[in-house]
Amino acid sequence: MDTTPEVSVVIPTRNRPELLARAVRSVLAQTAAALEVVVVADGPDETTPKALADIGDPRVRLIALPVKGGAPNARNTGIRDARAPWTALLDDDDEWLPHKLAVQLELARRSDHRRPVVASRLLNRTPRAEFVMPRRLPAEGEHLSEYFTVRRGLFHGEGFIQTSTILAPTELLRAVPFTVGLRRQQELDWTLRAIRAEGAGLVMADEPLVVWHQDEDRDRISHETPWESQLAWLRRSRELFTPRAYAAFTMSVLSSMAAPTRSATVFRELLREARTHGRPAAIDYLTHLQIWAIPPHLRHVLRDKVLGRR
Repeated sequence: MDTTPEVSVVIPTRNRPELLARAVRSVLAQTAAALEVVVVADGPDETTPKALADIGDPRVRLIALPVKGGAPNARNTGIRDARAPWTALLDDDDEWLPHKLAVQLELARRSDHRRPVVASRLLNRTPRAEFVMPRRLPAEGEHLSEYFTVRRGLFHGEGFIQTSTILAPTELLRAVPFTVGLRRQQELDWTLRAIRAEGAGLVMADEPLVVWHQDEDRDRISHETPWESQLAWLRRSRELFTPRAYAAFTMSVLSSMAAPTRSATVFRELLREARTHGRPAAIDYLTHLQIWAIPPHLRHVLRDKVLGRR
Protein backbone atom coordinates (compact mmCIF):
# COMPACT_ATOMS: atom_id res chain seq x y z
CA MET A 1 0.00 0.00 0.00
CA ASP A 2 1.40 3.38 -1.05
CA THR A 3 -0.61 5.54 1.38
CA THR A 4 -1.24 5.24 5.11
CA PRO A 5 -4.78 3.96 5.73
CA GLU A 6 -7.20 5.76 8.01
CA VAL A 7 -8.39 2.54 9.69
CA SER A 8 -6.69 -0.80 10.32
CA VAL A 9 -9.10 -3.70 10.78
CA VAL A 10 -7.79 -6.60 12.88
CA ILE A 11 -9.40 -10.03 12.45
CA PRO A 12 -8.17 -13.05 14.46
CA THR A 13 -8.99 -16.41 12.87
CA ARG A 14 -8.05 -20.06 12.63
CA ASN A 15 -9.26 -22.68 10.15
CA ARG A 16 -12.59 -21.00 9.36
CA PRO A 17 -12.08 -19.88 5.74
CA GLU A 18 -15.74 -19.47 4.76
CA LEU A 19 -16.56 -17.34 7.80
CA LEU A 20 -13.36 -15.33 7.40
CA ALA A 21 -14.11 -14.61 3.74
CA ARG A 22 -17.55 -13.26 4.68
CA ALA A 23 -16.04 -11.03 7.38
CA VAL A 24 -13.26 -9.70 5.13
CA ARG A 25 -15.65 -8.95 2.28
CA SER A 26 -17.86 -6.97 4.65
CA VAL A 27 -14.82 -4.83 5.49
CA LEU A 28 -13.82 -4.32 1.87
CA ALA A 29 -17.41 -3.20 1.12
CA GLN A 30 -17.16 -0.29 3.58
CA THR A 31 -18.04 3.14 2.25
CA ALA A 32 -14.98 4.42 4.14
CA ALA A 33 -12.34 3.11 1.72
CA ALA A 34 -9.01 4.18 3.28
CA LEU A 35 -8.43 0.98 5.21
CA GLU A 36 -6.27 -2.08 5.60
CA VAL A 37 -7.23 -5.53 6.85
CA VAL A 38 -4.81 -7.34 9.15
CA VAL A 39 -5.80 -11.00 9.44
CA VAL A 40 -4.01 -12.86 12.24
CA ALA A 41 -4.00 -16.66 11.90
CA ASP A 42 -3.86 -17.93 15.47
CA GLY A 43 -1.61 -20.95 15.01
CA PRO A 44 -1.01 -23.46 12.20
CA ASP A 45 -3.65 -22.87 9.53
CA GLU A 46 -3.46 -23.97 5.90
CA THR A 47 -6.92 -22.72 4.92
CA THR A 48 -6.64 -19.01 5.70
CA PRO A 49 -3.91 -18.11 3.16
CA LYS A 50 -5.94 -19.71 0.37
CA ALA A 51 -9.13 -17.91 1.42
CA LEU A 52 -7.33 -14.55 1.34
CA ALA A 53 -5.65 -15.36 -1.98
CA ASP A 54 -9.08 -16.05 -3.47
CA ILE A 55 -10.23 -12.59 -2.33
CA GLY A 56 -7.12 -11.09 -3.92
CA ASP A 57 -7.27 -7.58 -2.49
CA PRO A 58 -3.96 -5.76 -1.80
CA ARG A 59 -5.48 -4.08 1.27
CA VAL A 60 -5.56 -7.47 3.01
CA ARG A 61 -2.46 -8.95 4.63
CA LEU A 62 -1.83 -11.96 6.81
CA ILE A 63 0.16 -12.49 10.00
CA ALA A 64 0.64 -16.20 10.68
CA LEU A 65 1.42 -17.08 14.30
CA PRO A 66 3.41 -20.31 14.76
CA VAL A 67 1.41 -21.46 17.80
CA LYS A 68 -2.12 -20.90 19.04
CA GLY A 69 -2.25 -18.17 21.68
CA GLY A 70 -5.94 -17.26 21.85
CA ALA A 71 -7.98 -14.41 20.40
CA PRO A 72 -6.71 -11.68 22.80
CA ASN A 73 -3.09 -12.46 21.89
CA ALA A 74 -3.95 -12.52 18.17
CA ARG A 75 -5.73 -9.15 18.46
CA ASN A 76 -2.79 -7.62 20.30
CA THR A 77 -0.42 -8.91 17.59
CA GLY A 78 -2.52 -7.36 14.83
CA ILE A 79 -2.85 -4.09 16.72
CA ARG A 80 0.92 -3.83 17.15
CA ASP A 81 1.28 -4.25 13.38
CA ALA A 82 -1.50 -1.80 12.44
CA ARG A 83 -0.47 1.12 10.23
CA ALA A 84 -3.50 3.39 10.69
CA PRO A 85 -4.27 5.90 13.47
CA TRP A 86 -7.58 4.08 14.11
CA THR A 87 -8.05 0.35 14.62
CA ALA A 88 -11.34 -1.52 14.38
CA LEU A 89 -11.85 -5.06 15.62
CA LEU A 90 -13.82 -7.80 13.90
CA ASP A 91 -14.33 -11.45 14.88
CA ASP A 92 -14.12 -13.82 11.94
CA ASP A 93 -17.70 -15.09 12.37
CA ASP A 94 -19.30 -11.63 12.35
CA GLU A 95 -19.78 -9.04 9.60
CA TRP A 96 -20.24 -5.30 9.24
CA LEU A 97 -22.92 -3.30 7.53
CA PRO A 98 -21.45 -1.16 4.71
CA HIS A 99 -21.57 2.21 6.52
CA LYS A 100 -20.17 0.97 9.83
CA LEU A 101 -16.78 2.70 9.71
CA ALA A 102 -18.15 5.89 8.14
CA VAL A 103 -20.64 6.35 10.98
CA GLN A 104 -18.07 5.61 13.66
CA LEU A 105 -15.39 7.87 12.24
CA GLU A 106 -17.88 10.74 12.16
CA LEU A 107 -18.83 10.05 15.78
CA ALA A 108 -15.14 10.00 16.70
CA ARG A 109 -14.57 13.36 15.01
CA ARG A 110 -17.51 14.92 16.87
CA SER A 111 -16.61 13.39 20.24
CA ASP A 112 -15.52 15.50 23.18
CA HIS A 113 -13.09 12.75 24.18
CA ARG A 114 -9.51 13.03 22.97
CA ARG A 115 -9.28 9.22 22.75
CA PRO A 116 -12.80 8.00 22.00
CA VAL A 117 -13.74 4.34 22.09
CA VAL A 118 -16.55 4.10 19.53
CA ALA A 119 -18.96 1.16 19.63
CA SER A 120 -22.48 0.58 18.33
CA ARG A 121 -25.62 -1.44 18.57
CA LEU A 122 -25.68 -4.70 16.63
CA LEU A 123 -28.06 -7.20 15.07
CA ASN A 124 -27.94 -10.43 17.06
CA ARG A 125 -28.81 -13.04 14.43
CA THR A 126 -29.61 -16.62 15.45
CA PRO A 127 -31.34 -19.45 13.55
CA ARG A 128 -34.51 -18.61 15.51
CA ALA A 129 -34.64 -14.82 15.55
CA GLU A 130 -32.94 -11.48 14.91
CA PHE A 131 -32.99 -8.63 17.39
CA VAL A 132 -31.08 -5.46 18.22
CA MET A 133 -28.64 -5.23 21.14
CA PRO A 134 -28.09 -3.48 23.48
CA ARG A 135 -31.62 -2.56 24.51
CA ARG A 136 -30.50 0.95 25.46
CA LEU A 137 -27.41 3.19 25.38
CA PRO A 138 -25.63 4.50 28.49
CA ALA A 139 -27.40 7.29 30.32
CA GLU A 140 -25.67 10.60 30.99
CA GLY A 141 -23.37 10.18 33.99
CA GLU A 142 -24.06 6.44 34.35
CA HIS A 143 -21.05 4.44 35.49
CA LEU A 144 -20.26 2.09 32.65
CA SER A 145 -19.69 -0.90 34.91
CA GLU A 146 -23.33 -0.52 36.00
CA TYR A 147 -24.53 0.05 32.44
CA PHE A 148 -22.97 -3.24 31.35
CA THR A 149 -24.06 -5.35 34.32
CA VAL A 150 -27.13 -4.07 36.19
CA ARG A 151 -30.41 -5.66 35.13
CA ARG A 152 -33.85 -4.09 35.05
CA GLY A 153 -35.62 -7.36 34.25
CA LEU A 154 -35.25 -10.92 35.47
CA PHE A 155 -34.46 -12.49 32.09
CA HIS A 156 -32.33 -9.94 30.29
CA GLY A 157 -29.76 -7.20 30.67
CA GLU A 158 -29.82 -3.66 29.29
CA GLY A 159 -26.24 -2.71 28.41
CA PHE A 160 -23.81 -4.57 26.18
CA ILE A 161 -20.63 -4.18 24.14
CA GLN A 162 -19.22 -6.70 21.66
CA THR A 163 -15.73 -6.84 20.16
CA SER A 164 -16.78 -6.49 16.52
CA THR A 165 -18.38 -3.10 17.24
CA ILE A 166 -15.23 -1.47 18.65
CA LEU A 167 -13.23 1.27 16.91
CA ALA A 168 -10.53 3.06 18.93
CA PRO A 169 -7.27 4.97 18.53
CA THR A 170 -4.51 2.52 17.69
CA GLU A 171 -2.23 4.01 20.33
CA LEU A 172 -4.93 3.45 22.99
CA LEU A 173 -5.30 -0.20 21.99
CA ARG A 174 -1.53 -0.58 22.25
CA ALA A 175 -1.38 1.17 25.62
CA VAL A 176 -4.26 -0.94 26.96
CA PRO A 177 -3.90 -4.40 25.36
CA PHE A 178 -6.41 -7.22 25.63
CA THR A 179 -5.88 -9.57 28.57
CA VAL A 180 -4.19 -12.70 27.22
CA GLY A 181 -5.66 -15.90 28.60
CA LEU A 182 -9.07 -14.46 29.45
CA ARG A 183 -11.68 -16.81 27.98
CA ARG A 184 -14.81 -14.71 28.41
CA GLN A 185 -15.75 -11.06 28.98
CA GLN A 186 -12.79 -9.97 26.83
CA GLU A 187 -14.49 -6.84 25.51
CA LEU A 188 -15.97 -5.92 28.90
CA ASP A 189 -12.57 -6.27 30.56
CA TRP A 190 -10.86 -4.21 27.85
CA THR A 191 -13.49 -1.47 27.74
CA LEU A 192 -13.59 -0.91 31.50
CA ARG A 193 -9.79 -0.66 31.57
CA ALA A 194 -9.52 1.49 28.43
CA ILE A 195 -11.98 4.17 29.53
CA ARG A 196 -9.85 4.77 32.63
CA ALA A 197 -7.01 6.00 30.40
CA GLU A 198 -6.42 9.74 30.18
CA GLY A 199 -8.71 11.37 27.62
CA ALA A 200 -10.63 8.17 26.89
CA GLY A 201 -14.40 7.73 26.90
CA LEU A 202 -17.08 5.56 25.33
CA VAL A 203 -19.24 6.73 22.44
CA MET A 204 -21.96 4.47 21.04
CA ALA A 205 -23.80 4.69 17.73
CA ASP A 206 -27.54 4.36 18.19
CA GLU A 207 -28.04 2.31 15.04
CA PRO A 208 -26.92 -1.33 14.62
CA LEU A 209 -23.78 -1.48 12.47
CA VAL A 210 -22.67 -5.10 13.00
CA VAL A 211 -24.27 -8.50 12.41
CA TRP A 212 -23.40 -10.79 15.32
CA HIS A 213 -23.90 -14.34 14.07
CA GLN A 214 -24.81 -16.75 16.86
CA ASP A 215 -25.15 -20.07 15.09
CA GLU A 216 -26.41 -22.35 17.83
CA ASP A 217 -24.82 -25.47 16.33
CA ARG A 218 -21.31 -23.98 16.16
CA ASP A 219 -18.84 -24.01 19.03
CA ARG A 220 -18.12 -20.58 20.50
CA ILE A 221 -16.07 -19.41 23.44
CA SER A 222 -19.24 -17.71 24.70
CA HIS A 223 -20.89 -21.14 25.01
CA GLU A 224 -18.33 -22.25 27.58
CA THR A 225 -18.96 -21.80 31.30
CA PRO A 226 -15.62 -21.43 33.15
CA TRP A 227 -17.19 -19.83 36.21
CA GLU A 228 -14.18 -20.37 38.50
CA SER A 229 -11.77 -18.53 36.19
CA GLN A 230 -14.33 -15.77 35.67
CA LEU A 231 -14.72 -15.35 39.42
CA ALA A 232 -10.94 -15.11 39.73
CA TRP A 233 -10.91 -12.42 37.00
CA LEU A 234 -13.73 -10.52 38.71
CA ARG A 235 -11.86 -10.52 42.02
CA ARG A 236 -8.70 -9.24 40.31
CA SER A 237 -10.74 -6.54 38.54
CA ARG A 238 -12.84 -5.32 41.46
CA GLU A 239 -11.58 -1.75 41.12
CA LEU A 240 -13.23 -1.55 37.69
CA PHE A 241 -16.71 -2.10 39.15
CA THR A 242 -18.92 -0.14 41.49
CA PRO A 243 -20.26 -2.24 44.39
CA ARG A 244 -23.65 -2.28 42.68
CA ALA A 245 -22.14 -3.55 39.43
CA TYR A 246 -19.96 -6.12 41.22
CA ALA A 247 -23.00 -7.68 42.85
CA ALA A 248 -25.05 -7.61 39.65
CA PHE A 249 -22.33 -9.34 37.63
CA THR A 250 -21.80 -11.99 40.31
CA MET A 251 -25.50 -12.80 40.68
CA SER A 252 -26.35 -12.80 36.98
CA VAL A 253 -23.38 -13.60 34.71
CA LEU A 254 -21.38 -15.74 37.13
CA SER A 255 -24.54 -17.34 38.46
CA SER A 256 -25.56 -18.37 34.92
CA MET A 257 -22.16 -19.97 34.37
CA ALA A 258 -22.17 -21.83 37.67
CA ALA A 259 -25.82 -22.95 37.83
CA PRO A 260 -25.26 -26.15 35.77
CA THR A 261 -23.18 -27.46 38.68
CA ARG A 262 -26.41 -27.63 40.76
CA SER A 263 -24.14 -27.18 43.77
CA ALA A 264 -25.63 -25.61 46.88
CA THR A 265 -22.10 -24.77 47.98
CA VAL A 266 -21.43 -22.77 44.80
CA PHE A 267 -24.84 -21.08 45.09
CA ARG A 268 -23.92 -19.86 48.56
CA GLU A 269 -20.36 -18.92 47.54
CA LEU A 270 -21.59 -16.56 44.83
CA LEU A 271 -24.21 -15.09 47.12
CA ARG A 272 -21.54 -14.48 49.77
CA GLU A 273 -19.19 -12.94 47.18
CA ALA A 274 -21.86 -10.48 46.07
CA ARG A 275 -22.82 -9.51 49.61
CA THR A 276 -19.23 -9.22 50.88
CA HIS A 277 -17.77 -7.12 48.06
CA GLY A 278 -20.85 -5.69 46.38
CA ARG A 279 -24.17 -4.07 47.07
CA PRO A 280 -26.96 -6.32 45.77
CA ALA A 281 -30.42 -4.96 45.04
CA ALA A 282 -33.68 -6.90 45.20
CA ILE A 283 -33.54 -7.65 41.47
CA ASP A 284 -30.13 -9.30 41.94
CA TYR A 285 -31.44 -11.69 44.60
CA LEU A 286 -34.41 -12.58 42.37
CA THR A 287 -32.14 -13.05 39.36
CA HIS A 288 -29.77 -15.31 41.28
CA LEU A 289 -32.64 -17.40 42.58
CA GLN A 290 -34.41 -17.87 39.24
CA ILE A 291 -31.18 -18.77 37.45
CA TRP A 292 -30.65 -21.65 39.85
CA ALA A 293 -34.32 -22.64 40.15
CA ILE A 294 -35.44 -22.61 36.49
CA PRO A 295 -33.85 -24.96 33.93
CA PRO A 296 -31.82 -23.09 31.25
CA HIS A 297 -34.03 -24.10 28.31
CA LEU A 298 -37.13 -22.84 30.13
CA ARG A 299 -35.36 -19.57 31.03
CA HIS A 300 -34.59 -19.06 27.34
CA VAL A 301 -38.24 -19.62 26.41
CA LEU A 302 -39.41 -17.19 29.09
CA ARG A 303 -36.82 -14.62 28.04
CA ASP A 304 -37.91 -14.79 24.41
CA LYS A 305 -41.54 -14.33 25.44
CA VAL A 306 -40.72 -11.38 27.68
CA LEU A 307 -38.69 -9.71 24.90
CA GLY A 308 -41.24 -10.56 22.21
CA ARG A 309 -38.86 -12.69 20.16
CA ARG A 310 -40.25 -15.29 17.79
